[in-house]
Amino acid sequence: MEIEGKIAVVTGAAQGIGRALCVALKDAGARHVVAVDLDIDGAAETADMVDGTAIACDVGDQHQVEGMIDKVETDIGPIDLMCSNAGILTGLDESFDNIAFASTDAWNKAWAVNVMAHVHAARHLIPKMKARGGGYFMHTASAAGLLNQVGSAVYGVTKHAAVGFAEALALGHKDDNIRVSVLCPQGVDTAMVRGTGENPATADGILSTQEVAEKTLDAIRAETFLVLPHEEVAQYMRNKVENYDRWIGGMAKLQRIYKGANAK
Repeated sequence: MEIEGKIAVVTGAAQGIGRALCVALKDAGARHVVAVDLDIDGAAETADMVDGTAIACDVGDQHQVEGMIDKVETDIGPIDLMCSNAGILTGLDESFDNIAFASTDAWNKAWAVNVMAHVHAARHLIPKMKARGGGYFMHTASAAGLLNQVGSAVYGVTKHAAVGFAEALALGHKDDNIRVSVLCPQGVDTAMVRGTGENPATADGILSTQEVAEKTLDAIRAETFLVLPHEEVAQYMRNKVENYDRWIGGMAKLQRIYKGANAK
């Protein structure tokens, strides 16, 4: 999809990858960029950077997502590109005593933001996009959605579901000219990564948010489904499917390494 002249919405836009996506979209010639976040002050700062619009929204709330989409389409115009980027990392167990320790509330919150936010936006936008001949969804997941997350079953499982939904959306509406990309980075220089101490996601290096945003826009232009800013992830995926038991053994070894590192 060509980005120039398009209307784009980016959730989780107050900082990090979301803010970088907004800037990159503006630089690529997007007609209007809408910065969406629960943190309206941060979203407003981003919107000011791109001469766009800021909207407050809890993406885990279906009615707020639908209201946000309706506001954009009424006040600005039809959404060409929906970047469902917001995500949260919860359920970290640095003691590694019980991978299932997280509360049901923690699971439900992660499910709402990391999975259902994508579903809410797609459910409301698909009929509109079909009626006007197509559209584009970009979902930010994580390499954890393809591999897993040492120390957080909550994050790994919900990001797997996010990837699964992106796949379903892509195959389910390909004939409607609705395209999908799913972004699956490892370590990115964001507050989320900086706040987790020793983290296996950073083993292959930490990329800037700007670099990740540019790679994402390249994938959208090429209509590529899987966006891997860290190219090593592709080989890790091959290792996983070629010998699942050996892969699990390797991940368990990685957990032992980071358990020791975080115990210092």
